Amino acid sequence: MSVREHTVESWPQERKSVALWRGLSSQGKVLTGGFIMLLGSAFVSLANFGFNIGVAHLLGPGDFSHAAAAVTLLMLASCINLAFQLVTAKLIAKNETVAARAVLYQALMKRAWMVGAVLTGALFVVRGPLTEYLRLPSPTLIDVLALGMLFYIPLGVRRGAMQGTCKFIRLSWNLTAEAIVKLLGAVIFIVMGTGVIGAVGAISMSVFAAFLLPADDAELRVKHSSQSATAASFMEGMQAIIFFVGQVIINNIDILMVKHYFAPEDAGIYAAIALVGRLLYFATWSVTSAMFPISAGERVERDSRKVIIVPLLFVTALSSLFVVFLAAFPDFVIRTLFGSGFHRTGVGVAELLTMNAIATGVYSLAVVLITYEMSRRIANTGWFQLVVSLLVVAGVAMFHGSLLQVIIVQQVLRLALLLAVSIPFFLESTRNLGQEAV
Repeated sequence: MSVREHTVESWPQERKSVALWRGLSSQGKVLTGGFIMLLGSAFVSLANFGFNIGVAHLLGPGDFSHAAAAVTLLMLASCINLAFQLVTAKLIAKNETVAARAVLYQALMKRAWMVGAVLTGALFVVRGPLTEYLRLPSPTLIDVLALGMLFYIPLGVRRGAMQGTCKFIRLSWNLTAEAIVKLLGAVIFIVMGTGVIGAVGAISMSVFAAFLLPADDAELRVKHSSQSATAASFMEGMQAIIFFVGQVIINNIDILMVKHYFAPEDAGIYAAIALVGRLLYFATWSVTSAMFPISAGERVERDSRKVIIVPLLFVTALSSLFVVFLAAFPDFVIRTLFGSGFHRTGVGVAELLTMNAIATGVYSLAVVLITYEMSRRIANTGWFQLVVSLLVVAGVAMFHGSLLQVIIVQQVLRLALLLAVSIPFFLESTRNLGQEAV
């Protein structure tokens, strides 16, 4: 089959769909893509919550903290996975020909396999010290998790190709399949008597399953001898890595540090509270993901500025509703989701749940602004986030007398991040409006 047969021009029905998509305004594309990703994110969040709830009920707070630590380690590795996804999505969106996209896709996939192999080997090397720091029952947990890392990084390139070509439905299905396999696998393995090992094994198995799913990337795997393409610059790759390193530290390091500083039961309760906040973040990230390739593809700065309106309004509204609901029904949420064992007196679970949600909503708004800047240029906002993430580590290390102190540290620093990235953005927007008026 020739390259020509892989292009949309040879398929009348697909040509109509592409023409219809291109005919939408930028805001319409973000809204449509965001709605698709939001639906997918809802299923993913439900399945991930099912995994955490099922593991929490079956294992209890103590063992649940071990499983949550393993999940958090995977999330830390996601900074590399998502960096590959973001760079792939941006470059594929900028290159219009199938041949150019194929050259980039194959080069990035090769690099991803190399990085995945290095990451897997590194986990095997540090398994002992990591097990001791996190107070895990056995280094076997790290071994099982490391097996999934080999495929986790290449999976980011595959998902970036789906995102860059605006195949939001297929991307949503891929994310959903991973979450469902993880949920069902964990429940089955734990019921069979494998305990925490079974829960962690389900995590690695879900990565395998997501990678093996059809990616509709046949045209990107066709070899081309030479083709001009907008290649990934060193700075584009660096800014993606910096952004996601900061993101995963801010979103996940608190769980690992609480696991180290607090008793397993308290760490399990905190993990449950943090996971409720993650539900809000992943829902808002769905719209941010839809905005990225559309903004990157806009040639005119003024048109790209219109793209960000929908994500900002959406994230603000959803965060407000989420916080109000948790503030009104905190006991109901924690007892229903995780059981009475996670609602201990003296811990202040209700207050912690609401305050953590506020911190998550503030951070979600900051991420919209950071991601927009990255879609348009080599941005410095990712560095702000990295600095704040390191301050979170230092802050929690200094102030961990209670779970409340841990959350307050994050609230203050996330608000500082939002101010740091929003003030320059709105100043530039005001300046651009003044120039257009003249």
